[in-house]
Amino acid sequence: MKALIIGCGIGGPTTAMALQRVGIDAEIFEAYGAAADGVGSFLNIASNGLDGLRVLGAHREVMAEGVPTPEMVMWSGNGKRLGAVPNGLPLADGTVSHTILRADLYRVIRDTAVSRAVPISYGKRMVSYEDTVHQVTAHFDDGTEATGDILIAADGVHSRTRTLLDPAAPAPRYAGLLSFGGIVKDPDFTGEPGVYNMVFGKKAFFGYTVATTGETWWFANLPMATPPSRRELAATDWRPILVEAFAGDDNQAAEIIRRSIVEPGLPVYDLPPVPTWHRGRVILTGDAAHATSPSSGQGASQAIEDALVLARSLRDSLGHEAAFARYEAERRERAERVVAYSKRISNSKAAGPVARVFRDLMMPMFLKKAASSESLAWMYRHHIEL
Repeated sequence: MKALIIGCGIGGPTTAMALQRVGIDAEIFEAYGAAADGVGSFLNIASNGLDGLRVLGAHREVMAEGVPTPEMVMWSGNGKRLGAVPNGLPLADGTVSHTILRADLYRVIRDTAVSRAVPISYGKRMVSYEDTVHQVTAHFDDGTEATGDILIAADGVHSRTRTLLDPAAPAPRYAGLLSFGGIVKDPDFTGEPGVYNMVFGKKAFFGYTVATTGETWWFANLPMATPPSRRELAATDWRPILVEAFAGDDNQAAEIIRRSIVEPGLPVYDLPPVPTWHRGRVILTGDAAHATSPSSGQGASQAIEDALVLARSLRDSLGHEAAFARYEAERRERAERVVAYSKRISNSKAAGPVARVFRDLMMPMFLKKAASSESLAWMYRHHIEL
């Protein structure tokens, strides 16, 4: 069997490596003309995602590039400490969630796949596919094509494959937030490495952690009713807008942003339940099937889980149709539960004045309960055998 994988983010290479483990050849086709080196700020790899990478023998390289971040401390915009909770739950051997530069994660995962002889072709934007009884052929905008036994979509929240598979599929759902991120090295800002400080500001949400290098890694979520166009994002100087958003808060957010280079942000999207995950020889994975907002820190981890379950399903089933049905039956409920959990967090970041007061009053009680329970074990201690 040969699989065509559309997309070379995190899900594409991990899926190829998982398929390789069960004896299935895979080739990755990436729309962009080069690798995604230097693209994006940073993200969280939760303990369940690291557990999945361990199954593939790819966890050590990722952890070496990241910063262990096992704890989150929540603050109000008035400077009140609301409480502390684990950033996920540690695995049995003590492995905790890590924060890693997005570009480093892409590079490590891609290079690991390449070292295992997974072929990757760049500048291959799929425009259509043809699903016959026996094979599937992907057609690219440069006039070339590729044929395989199955086609796996790992092309993200704005998946072209999803639209081709089902023109009636729901569009990505805007979460009402713009996301920004940056890194600044300044001796005036200190903090405990491994601790995320999360600030529910009066006008926006701010989070930061301090790396062992002394750098401050920060992100901001700015509520905005309508997402700006790409042109508006690129043409706007966002630094003064963000500084103003945090100027009234009792914390260092405004000053950290003032001393940073602020690149254009990105609108935050997730996906409502997607009715059709597969048809014929084509299947959706990762964000193409169940995109979650960044608020849960689970996007990469869910893509890694998908890779393992899909590979195992193909190995253990008689034919691709049975395998795809098996994959969906195992993954849909869990993935959509993560999306819903993350959406609740995103909504709290964009709370209005009345909801904000209620949130800050009730949060210490919720955090105390969360810190002393295993209520999120379902998410962070999920293990998949391959």
